[in-house]
Amino acid sequence: DSSLFIHHTTTGIVLLIIYVDDMVIMSSDHTSIQHLKEQLKASFHMKDLSPLRYFLGLEVSMDSKGLFLHQHKYVEDLISLAGLHSTTPVDTPLEINVKYHRDEGDLLSDALLYRQLVGSLNYLTITRLDIAFAVQQVSQFMHTPRHHHLAVVRRIIRYLKGTSTRGLFLPNDSPTTLVGYSDADWAGCADTRRSVTSYCMFLGPALISWKKSSTESEYQAMSTTCFEIIWLCGLLAELGFPQTNATPLHANNTSTIQIAASLVFHKRTKHIEVDFHSI
Repeated sequence: DSSLFIHHTTTGIVLLIIYVDDMVIMSSDHTSIQHLKEQLKASFHMKDLSPLRYFLGLEVSMDSKGLFLHQHKYVEDLISLAGLHSTTPVDTPLEINVKYHRDEGDLLSDALLYRQLVGSLNYLTITRLDIAFAVQQVSQFMHTPRHHHLAVVRRIIRYLKGTSTRGLFLPNDSPTTLVGYSDADWAGCADTRRSVTSYCMFLGPALISWKKSSTESEYQAMSTTCFEIIWLCGLLAELGFPQTNATPLHANNTSTIQIAASLVFHKRTKHIEVDFHSI
């Protein structure tokens, strides 16, 4: 990651994360943090905001049990942008068992608001995995959004209104064992018949990484998850938490698991070896 800098010292490790002109410094040794801040201040004009509380729209709360990441203020700003402060919350981000189509309903005369809201929702998925599928659905209609699609976006925001304080909790005593899960909704897109694939990664009980996208199969989902596992294993090793055992990858498709476990390829699965086994 080009924005993450790691320095190992005799007393611990120092991490520096930079995004444009904002940065976060973390270390297991407070003296190392102070030393790095003094070095940076000698070369750059800096403002020290003390312990981390807010960073790029993410709010950080820390106590003796762990660290809680959320985007409550960001949600409130999004509700204001959508003009939905006076509406009632809903229990789910999407209606149950409803498929959304590209050409359903009348086109919006001005798509600017739709694109602003969907763009904001995408950023909100940093801490809100519970809306990831819903946001992926409405993101498909950015080019030619329709009134029905805007109604779906507003429903997602009404769901957020009732759950604005939710986020990610990272406990202090979490084990450092990495576990992955992958899944795919085969041919789930009603317009293109592409599959919606996803994965999520846990470090102990803490959710640390996830992704949802449109691809081709369960096997593709597992292959994409393997890329993430390899990257995370390398990062954890640099941070001093090497994975001594193989990382479990869970999937719920028996045929896919059998193909992944078999070293023998016949003529019907040669394309899988070519497409997905070069990681």
